Amino acid sequence: TLDVGCGDGHFASVAFSRRLQVGVDPWRVSLREAPAYHAYDLLVQAAGARLPFADGHFASAVSNSVLEHIPDLDPVLAEAARVLRPDAPFYLCSPSDHFLEFLSISGAARKIGLPGPARAYETFFNRISRHAHCDSPAAWGERLARAGFRVERWWYYFSPGALRALEWGHYLGLPAALSKAVFGRWILAPARWNLSLTERLLRRYYDEPLPEKGAYLFVVARRN
Repeated sequence: TLDVGCGDGHFASVAFSRRLQVGVDPWRVSLREAPAYHAYDLLVQAAGARLPFADGHFASAVSNSVLEHIPDLDPVLAEAARVLRPDAPFYLCSPSDHFLEFLSISGAARKIGLPGPARAYETFFNRISRHAHCDSPAAWGERLARAGFRVERWWYYFSPGALRALEWGHYLGLPAALSKAVFGRWILAPARWNLSLTERLLRRYYDEPLPEKGAYLFVVARRN
């Protein structure tokens, strides 16, 4: 399994019950943190458009909330297809075409007749989130087909309420960002007592059923 855009390895350490074979990421700072999570057999610094692996090397690949940050996706997806075996699965997730419309502040601005400030806020939030893409299932299907994949299935997730929690978490999480910058830790006291309020507030979104329309999109594709 190849993790395209593994970052610091935290996601893989939580999401998978085994170590993945390879995590690849272009950012050295994140890769320096990744060994502490013991989520990969091998960590490689490389751009997604230039993967240092042979054709058909991997039996599967994942990419968790990474591809939306890459302006030119076609070369990255083509490389993912190249290093995967025929019929290998590729699991990815990304903000969907409903991401911007579910934001609370721009939604409130539109309700009171302020479309200009609403668009400005959406542009701002996409910028701080470093989003280059918030696309529909159809757009992803076309993009993946160009790279040599076929979409097997997809679904929306992340309700409007969940996105509002994420949106406001950007602002309420500023102390954590400061802690990371100063002490190298997102949470100074990672204990149950310190996180109990956060869990009570957010557990409902973790446990929610899949919505009809969601702010995020999960795609299961296969290499042709």
